[in-house]
Amino acid sequence: MEPKYLTRALAVAPQITAADLPALRAQGFRAIIVNRPDGEGADQPGHAEIEAAARAEGMELRYVPVTGGVIGDADVAAFDAALRELPGPVLAYCRSGMRSATMWALSQAEQHPLPHILQAAKGAGYDLSGVARRIANGGHVPTAGADVSHDIVIVGAGAAGISVAASLLSRRPGLDIAIIDPAEAHYYQPGWTLVGAGVFQPQETARTTASLIPKGVTWIKAAVAGFDPDANAVILEGCRVIGYRRLVVCPGLKLDWDRIEGLSETLGLNGVTSNYRYDLAPYTWQLVQAMRGGRAVFTQPPMPIKCAGAPQKAMYLSGDAWHRAGVLKDMDIQFMNAGGVLFGVKDYVPALMEYVRKYDATLNFHHNLTRIDGPARKAWFTVTEPDQPAREVQVDFDMIHVTPPETAPDFIRVSPLADAAGWVDVDPATLRHKTHQNIWSLGDVMNAPNAKTAAAARVQAPVVADNLVADIDGRAAVSQYDGYGSCPLTVERGKIVLAEFGYGGKLLPSFPRALLDGTKPSRRAWLLKERILPPVYWRGMLRGREWLAKPDPIAAE
Repeated sequence: MEPKYLTRALAVAPQITAADLPALRAQGFRAIIVNRPDGEGADQPGHAEIEAAARAEGMELRYVPVTGGVIGDADVAAFDAALRELPGPVLAYCRSGMRSATMWALSQAEQHPLPHILQAAKGAGYDLSGVARRIANGGHVPTAGADVSHDIVIVGAGAAGISVAASLLSRRPGLDIAIIDPAEAHYYQPGWTLVGAGVFQPQETARTTASLIPKGVTWIKAAVAGFDPDANAVILEGCRVIGYRRLVVCPGLKLDWDRIEGLSETLGLNGVTSNYRYDLAPYTWQLVQAMRGGRAVFTQPPMPIKCAGAPQKAMYLSGDAWHRAGVLKDMDIQFMNAGGVLFGVKDYVPALMEYVRKYDATLNFHHNLTRIDGPARKAWFTVTEPDQPAREVQVDFDMIHVTPPETAPDFIRVSPLADAAGWVDVDPATLRHKTHQNIWSLGDVMNAPNAKTAAAARVQAPVVADNLVADIDGRAAVSQYDGYGSCPLTVERGKIVLAEFGYGGKLLPSFPRALLDGTKPSRRAWLLKERILPPVYWRGMLRGREWLAKPDPIAAE
């Protein structure tokens, strides 16, 4: 990580880690400005974790996140104030450095001529030509004129975004499609459960985003700041404007680590881990291997979360490892669930309860993690049992696997596309926006009542592709989504309870029961999870090959 100097007093950089702070202090930096909101990426440390490391180096930190919509005057003023008040030189960072460079440029608009600002940014490797209009026009960007337009714009290059792009091209080659996403890496997140169990290596779950963008699709490597659906425009960080005829919205969820007090600064330390972050899943396995006795706590926050079964998957695979090592009798396994049931579809609960008993795990329902003290190895939970006053309990731990609270990203929640709860408001069958008829959504951020899993996106992508192409042809929606989602519950190494269900908890098995009964632990289901689904993901789903994902037609009235 090489800081890029905009002035003698300010440099900008991409995302840093706590491990970078000693080197930055050695380079002379005395303060940090964080412009990236927490929880944007699965592999991102929160600002509290960075602040703790900065304090240890005698450095100051100011958290000035750009949380959604265009970069506002208040954001620029806060950045300018931080720059004036903090001891210099200062390092400002965001995901790529672009946001920080933009904040600086806007803060200098009244002090320096436009060519000077653009040249300084160019010298640091940042092209701010897309912000030139805002700098010249007092911070206001007219969305009436887009910088560039495409027939179809897709927000998000995760499982949903790349899959729907590939499915669209398989139906209508030559479509003018752009995908907006700033991330260099694309992750197969369902594999992180197995990384945390020592089955996969983390690098097996990652590819470069560039290698996965379908041929012929334009990749706009930037982050979205907001939407203007009345102008058919997407506003990017740096205030570039991308126009569209039709829009597909499918970014991932925000992992809100900082909602749990004390968590960010202890992640990856003191026995605190999570399979929900790429860099932490290996630590889960390290902890499991090292433990030969003591208390292991596994948490699950209120819904919605990505893959509702993932928190207990970590518990089962850890319990299995301790069982195989002959130390299970010395382990105290505690499952702390903010909800009131083990799993939301009752057909799968009997098989899961057999493993709860096998690992002698204690189920604690209505327990929501609210704060943690890593060095002291203590966690506090708010208990909200029905018809009882809320109370707080303290739990000591030797190891704790934390599932973070999860929400739609800020730029979704504050947008005109969102419902009152902050999710993109779609028809649950056609996945078309209820208000804006040229917008569709799939994946984690839309408000259909389905499980948020990669398997759900695999089935949703063809539905959106069918209906969007039908719209291009002037036809009504032709395909419908039945709420399908899949959660392979890894109950032990070598066996899985394969939960497949749709809206209302209706069972939707992919295979005949004689071949694979998903309600019972199965080696065939494990083979599916370990050997078959990863290549289906990389070589099928992301390339528009819709294996086991044929959309249901909308019945004619």
